[in-house]
Amino acid sequence: MATGTILDSIIENKRLEVAEARKSVSLETLSGLVPSSPAPRDFASAISPSRGLRIIAEIKHASPSKGIFREDFDPVAIGKGYEAGGASALSVLTDEKFFRGSLSYLEAVKKEASIPLLRKDFTIDPYQIYESRVRGADAILLIVAALEQSLLVELLTLARALGLGVLVEVHDEAELERALSAGSDIIGINNRDLRTFEVDLGVSVRLSRMIPGGVTIVAESGISSSGDINKLRDEGVHVFLIGETFMKAPEPGKELRKLILESA
Repeated sequence: MATGTILDSIIENKRLEVAEARKSVSLETLSGLVPSSPAPRDFASAISPSRGLRIIAEIKHASPSKGIFREDFDPVAIGKGYEAGGASALSVLTDEKFFRGSLSYLEAVKKEASIPLLRKDFTIDPYQIYESRVRGADAILLIVAALEQSLLVELLTLARALGLGVLVEVHDEAELERALSAGSDIIGINNRDLRTFEVDLGVSVRLSRMIPGGVTIVAESGISSSGDINKLRDEGVHVFLIGETFMKAPEPGKELRKLILESA
């Protein structure tokens, strides 16, 4: 699906990455490792809005629009800080070319963390779902803008069958309609415009009003203060995925703790 944005370049590169990965480890071999892999932690329960304010804290080295966030990047130390700071779950960027992430970061953090881990990447192929399951993810991200509807449903179904939580990301009303039609029960509303990179919290306000009860809503991008959080909590949004604000702070975990206290 062409979007006219950098997402097109990322997806094209992801196709090449998946093709190379298949050469190293076949899908048959990868899927055969699932039964001996530890059971995933319960992502949906960990971020349930019924438990009050929930924050998915993101471990992110860089982004295409903002460049490198910090030179002293230690994913394990950041993850430990987040958990101590009160994170409900961790999001780990694993895309290498555009975000300087790595699957090795996911594995390393999983060994030290006791809360669920979301693999933040651009999932476009069933191979990546098995890969995520085997490498330690408890949940995956599916971006509606990157997937045809039939593939969205296929990947969502497979991930659930493997015990993974699924955060389905939308940017507008049309994508939200597709996410709901696919049966998504955790929907992330990304406030960042894919074309301009501008952020508008009004997107979460607008779209959250269209989501039925029983679906967990996660606000993503542009959340940097207790004012932002409380504005969205007034709209019934209690779960937030935050990365940039924390990654720019000297001590991400302490910045998270401060934000939680200020939002109480």
